[in-house]
Amino acid sequence: MKSKIEELLRLSLKELISKHLISSAIPNEIQVDRPTQKEFGDFATNVAMPLASREGKPPRDIASIIVHNIKQRHGNMFSSIEIAGPGFINFKVKPEYWVGVLGDILRDKDAYGKSSYGKGKKVQIEFVSANPTGPLHVGHGRGAAVGDTLANILKITGFLVEREYYINDVGNQMNTLGRSVFARYLELCGEEGDFPEDGYQGDYIRDIAADIKARYQDELLHYSTREAVALCRDFASKRILKGIREDLDSFGIEFDRWFSESTLHEEGKIQKAVDILKSRDLIYTSDGALWFRSTRFGDEKDRVVRKRDGTLTYFASDIAYHMDKLERGYDKIIDIWGADHHGYVPRMRAAIEALGGDGDSFHALLIQLVSLERSGRPVYMSTRKGEFVTLKEIIDEVGKDAARYFFLMRKCDSHLVFDLELAKKKSNENPVFYIQYAHARICSILNKASKMGLVPDIGAADLGYVSRGDDLALIKALADYPSLLISCARNLEPHHLSFYLLELAGLFHSFYNKNKVISDNRELSLARLCLVDAVRQVLRGGLSIMGIDAPEVM
Repeated sequence: MKSKIEELLRLSLKELISKHLISSAIPNEIQVDRPTQKEFGDFATNVAMPLASREGKPPRDIASIIVHNIKQRHGNMFSSIEIAGPGFINFKVKPEYWVGVLGDILRDKDAYGKSSYGKGKKVQIEFVSANPTGPLHVGHGRGAAVGDTLANILKITGFLVEREYYINDVGNQMNTLGRSVFARYLELCGEEGDFPEDGYQGDYIRDIAADIKARYQDELLHYSTREAVALCRDFASKRILKGIREDLDSFGIEFDRWFSESTLHEEGKIQKAVDILKSRDLIYTSDGALWFRSTRFGDEKDRVVRKRDGTLTYFASDIAYHMDKLERGYDKIIDIWGADHHGYVPRMRAAIEALGGDGDSFHALLIQLVSLERSGRPVYMSTRKGEFVTLKEIIDEVGKDAARYFFLMRKCDSHLVFDLELAKKKSNENPVFYIQYAHARICSILNKASKMGLVPDIGAADLGYVSRGDDLALIKALADYPSLLISCARNLEPHHLSFYLLELAGLFHSFYNKNKVISDNRELSLARLCLVDAVRQVLRGGLSIMGIDAPEVM
């Protein structure tokens, strides 16, 4: 419905321009919103205000011209169109046009909500990308849920989406992993060894060391320390990455590509990126180090790409990696990082612009910290000390569905408190249970109706029975679904889908508690069966986008 009104406004403005009643170009995006107060109607637009400033006329005068045109040419779908305040235009849609939404939903089924908003543009979304130095923890789980849901939203709104995991398998952290495992291996061999001060101390390090001991016995004692550490590093990283893949699979996450940082070194792509920037006078030498002139692109200071000792910085690898992304021709590049990467955003944008890319095509979403609570008591995490809750433990305790929903209950850059006890509850206090129960309850209603010979048939039902009151409120909520998905895609904010599904489930439960779906009135029953079937379809579609099951029985 929102899209229809946007299109009517666009068509109206085109007609007004052709009649020389206004001279301004049609805005690229016409903003149409649902008013917060019902008395203002079903939809409102401020389109007259920006046009008024260009036309040199009061906004209400421009609004009056637009309203007059719509009433004359396209007003049959509205019970009222009114001008409010400084120039807002409020629309109230006739009930018979609202009920047409049910036909759209039951006809389109899983395709309802699908749109061409993205126009087939290529989008790459890189998320999780945890170093293979330890199991995925709860913070990685939040990034995984956000990235996967956003990818699904972008896909259904018309983008061509590729999911990618960047494997940081080079650098100091990997060497620290190798030294940590080797130290534990030496312990198992009865040898004394100094455990690294910055080493990884989780039990998983001891487990990996035990596996190496079982496979190689005392053989590593005859290696040089460098060789032994390298073997431990490679063995551990492969074992950990295998576990990461398994955890993501159980969480319902699949990637189109796993990109290894080591390939950037092997294929000379880092040197290629440095050479390109040098040729553009964007790399210089100072104090024996190589620096990137990121201040030319708005960064607060220039950044080192190669240290005085000749080692490359992580930033050098990231420049080469994003050069590779640019070469693959994406229209939009989305990186999902931890909140500690906040200062990294401007330098990465600078690198993209320096390489000839469009800085506006790059988007970094920052995932804020997750605090776990169990029975009101905090659960502390420290990756290095090994005191952390893994994603696998979360899934095992609360289930995939609850975990994915809870990770999406807040905007990703807001702190999230994850209540483990609430996530396990089989009651209406648990939002994911509440939504899933709405779906299961509708399935039960439809099953009961089928046994009575009542089948929802949009072509045979008299939808006039559901064009008022609580029925109409449900239909209006269903009509918001496609525009909600577009809004989530436009603003890269998948959490709004979790809010929407909870609100829709609440409207349905309230409706069900006050109204009979199956009654002695056969015509009313058939119309309401169409209505609840449409609610079921949207709930199932939204849960699917979030990677959550829609059970038929609970």
